[in-house]
Amino acid sequence: MNNRLITVAIHTFDRANELKSLLEREGIAVTLQNVNLDQPVVSSGVRVRIKESDLPFALRIIENQDIFSQIKPNSGNSDTNILVPVDFSPHSVQACNMAFSIASRLKSSIHLLHTFTDPTLGNSIPLSDVLSFDSNRANADELLAIENEARRQMDLYTDNLLSKMKTGELPVVKLTSEIQEGIPEEVINQYAKENAPVMIVMGTRGAQTKERELVGSVTAEVLDTCRYPVFTVPESVRLNKIEKIDSILFFSNFDQEDILAIDALFRLLPIDHLNIILIRVPGKKISEQGSLNSLKRLEAYCMGHYPQHKFSIETMSIDSIEEDFSRITASSSCHLIAVPNKKKNMFARLFNPGIAHRILFHSDTPMVVIPV
Repeated sequence: MNNRLITVAIHTFDRANELKSLLEREGIAVTLQNVNLDQPVVSSGVRVRIKESDLPFALRIIENQDIFSQIKPNSGNSDTNILVPVDFSPHSVQACNMAFSIASRLKSSIHLLHTFTDPTLGNSIPLSDVLSFDSNRANADELLAIENEARRQMDLYTDNLLSKMKTGELPVVKLTSEIQEGIPEEVINQYAKENAPVMIVMGTRGAQTKERELVGSVTAEVLDTCRYPVFTVPESVRLNKIEKIDSILFFSNFDQEDILAIDALFRLLPIDHLNIILIRVPGKKISEQGSLNSLKRLEAYCMGHYPQHKFSIETMSIDSIEEDFSRITASSSCHLIAVPNKKKNMFARLFNPGIAHRILFHSDTPMVVIPV
């Protein structure tokens, strides 16, 4: 391509000026032609012209100008569909990549949420290096400095995502962002209650790092307490598009709620021709034969209602969940784990953590947890 001028649109004067301003904000030089200089407001048929070399970039913006023109409001939005909590770390980047893929498939928007903590609360909550503080020197000025730094990082983060959308590295979806003060899991849960997102997509550290440093407790707490689907994405995962998912492990609870979770799974991930492995995790109060019969009934339901997918059955022992899980994942090359998650009280979560919580700390496989 060369630098000759080409026409990308023909509009009224006002509309052409709006497009000119939008393109110039993105660094694209624009020339307007056929303008009546004496009475520009009554001009019609104004040509918007750019360099030919800028055409691919410009077309991507023009085709999605309703999104790019309002890409970064720093407040909540009532039509937000997918919530992505971020802390500007590598595992946040992986989560964003997957969230954009899901949002594009569901025709949803994305809302980024970052939390920062009042330094007077102490330093028991881990923060990134740039947001660290000495609690002994904490004061109102320091809280303001932390908030400003968080806002600056969010601006850089959203600018980077915007650039990736413009170049085609990420699909184009509506993106909003905000920062809030508070405990991360509490802020996430409160936002979910007020805005009812279709899904929450969260990044996690690698399994070994999570066990060694206990990083990932925010995600674990959200999994245990949030009543909206949560999609976890480990930073080590190479999968960044839902279209590449072709094998899913689904853990069964042996009751009617499994059907609700299966239906919700296929609504959240509209992918054709999946290989679904239904996994039997026996409970102490359910006989082996009884749980197997329940699983076969679930398999029959799935095959009747979702014939485009392939279903099979695997078993696990309640005494060797981690070992059996490793065996099954190694043999099936699964891309995603799906877990129905029943609401538990605080005592049950402390002394009998659910399978979603246990898998989170022992797996580098993405997982979607569906509340039932």
